[in-house]
Amino acid sequence: MMTFKNAPNKTIDVNGAAFVYREIGQKADVPLILLHHLTAVLDDWDPKVVDGLAAEHYVIAFDNRGVGGSGGSTPASVADMASDAAAFIRALGFKKVDLLGFSLGGFVAQAVAHEHPGLVRKIILAGTGPEGGEGIANIGAVLQDGLGKAGATGKHPKHFLFFSQTKNGQAAADAFLARLNERQDGRDKPVSNETIGAQLAAIQAWGTDKTFKLGAIQHPVLVANGDNDIMAPTINSFELARHLPNAELSIFPDAGHGGIFQYHDVFVRQALDFLRG
Repeated sequence: MMTFKNAPNKTIDVNGAAFVYREIGQKADVPLILLHHLTAVLDDWDPKVVDGLAAEHYVIAFDNRGVGGSGGSTPASVADMASDAAAFIRALGFKKVDLLGFSLGGFVAQAVAHEHPGLVRKIILAGTGPEGGEGIANIGAVLQDGLGKAGATGKHPKHFLFFSQTKNGQAAADAFLARLNERQDGRDKPVSNETIGAQLAAIQAWGTDKTFKLGAIQHPVLVANGDNDIMAPTINSFELARHLPNAELSIFPDAGHGGIFQYHDVFVRQALDFLRG
């Protein structure tokens, strides 16, 4: 049985650049496209989440332009990232998709839905926030603090950035990181410093601008987060649910930015119910 752990890496040309992607699940006309976070590549998706979603959906994860194994240069704006994501979807021949955007990927998902509304059916936004959201422009400083703490303790930065510092939160971090290391062959390339710089610039701009109108996104949306997200502060999830016309909200207790990974079983059930409904 194909799982995310053993799914082969594939490539497709998108406006002159080779985009790397993996796909699992039974092929369907409306796939679920995964949009990932700052510094992330394909191997940063939790196999428990991807495999769980693929039990009922055709799931595609990809590296956007300049990220990991994909060619080209990473753009420094969310709008351009969204344009590239839409071009990738159309290059695969799809006319309608569902989106799961985590963190930075959630910004991109909102922009895709706003600029290409006919391309999108439903949206899941996790650990993310609206344009101009509280604390989003500070992600760079939060990232540096997490890297500093990781260097001082010998832990992975995600112990500090994605999970609460409680016993339960740190145990969930250990389990999550172990799952990310399950794949041994065909691993993705890490992000470059140039990509990280471009992504941080895009996040900074998203966090300081307030021209984006959430009311224009009429699609059904599931918003999910932990109750103590330090990267995209949890208040932003409440703001998304309050201003999106057709949204529902799920907040996980004793959890941070990576709440959907800490509570992967619950999140997958919620996501499948939402996509099925």
